[in-house]
Amino acid sequence: MTRKTRIQPIESVVTEVDENGYDRPSKSQMKREMAALQDLGAELVTLPKDALKRMPMPEKLDEAVREARRITDHEGKRRQIQYVGRVMRSLLDTEVAALRTALDTYKGVNKSETAKLHWIERTREKLLADDAALTDFIRKYPAADPQQGRTLIRNARKEAEQSKPPRYFRELFQWIKNAADADDEADDAQDANLTADDDDDDRDA
Repeated sequence: MTRKTRIQPIESVVTEVDENGYDRPSKSQMKREMAALQDLGAELVTLPKDALKRMPMPEKLDEAVREARRITDHEGKRRQIQYVGRVMRSLLDTEVAALRTALDTYKGVNKSETAKLHWIERTREKLLADDAALTDFIRKYPAADPQQGRTLIRNARKEAEQSKPPRYFRELFQWIKNAADADDEADDAQDANLTADDDDDDRDA
């Protein structure tokens, strides 16, 4: 009598077939997607208020997130964040995609702003440490008032020597920022003019 060989099923299949014969995501894939939505919801809870206002959240999610932010009890907050995750899983794909896009945009802007603030701090330290640094700064940022810069640098040094509150130290930070912002605006205006000239050339052609 010939013994039949039993063929073991292959376990590495990513999709499963439902009763109607359609492919569906595997259980492990569904778990990963659920975990990703849970993480996204938890990230919304930790956002600063101004960033949270820019998130396109449906009303139910907005209420759940704000409630989680209000709760101070550790266990209560944990349960509420779990609830936020459940609400996330009830959203449409388009709603989730809009949230991810808004969050990515915020992260990009936030990263850029942080880098700029660090640059301003480093520039301030250079100006306070070396008189020649002011000449280089004015050359790069001609919109800055040289006399005002010299006065702020001198006063900031003096208040540091006398252990006074850092009033001019802070004003020097703002002076650098204003000069950099004015330079950025000038570059934007120049780019806009170049674009307009290109459009005029296209129409003439």
